[in-house]
Amino acid sequence: MTPFTELEGVMAVMPVANINTDAIIPSPWLRFANADLGKGLFGSQRYTEDGRERPDFILNQPPFRSAKILLADENFGCGSSREAAVWALEQFGIRCVLAPSFGDIFYENAFRNGVLAGRIDAATFERLREAVRRHPDRPVVRVDLAARSVTAPDRTSYVLHVPAARAEALLRGEDEIAATLALEAEIAAYYAAVQVARPWLYPAAASRGDTV
Repeated sequence: MTPFTELEGVMAVMPVANINTDAIIPSPWLRFANADLGKGLFGSQRYTEDGRERPDFILNQPPFRSAKILLADENFGCGSSREAAVWALEQFGIRCVLAPSFGDIFYENAFRNGVLAGRIDAATFERLREAVRRHPDRPVVRVDLAARSVTAPDRTSYVLHVPAARAEALLRGEDEIAATLALEAEIAAYYAAVQVARPWLYPAAASRGDTV
């Protein structure tokens, strides 16, 4: 997983609460293993029934076609547990979603796939939204994970809420498996000590003279 340290880029604003995972990546885009999920991101809203782009949708408009950050309202990613919602965001190029709150499963899936789901308070949401509105030609935002900060287009900084363990894992580029493997030596030493202290837990190994 690519480490997440700092990210600076265009931020698209979708000021809607309760955007669910079915809206983020509609089911028709999940029928094929090699589907372009980035193209399917918000597919039902981005395209007409005959596949043409809807010009009024935010991600079809410059400069938001190249958005790297998404600002959404509360409970983003609610609904079904489809992990492809995070894949679609990442494949489009969005590696950070800022919102007052997230659906629980989406939140977990985001961090497992290297996408920062950063919580901001309601006041910050409104201020970031207004800052982008006032800078339509350059709606560039900077996210600094180590500093837990978001810097708006007007250079005002706001607090980003990310649990310490989540932030540290993203900064290192580790998912849960990588974090566990990093402790492989300590885990092996623990089980070796347990086998000596409590051999009755490993009767088969003891009878063969094995070590764990």
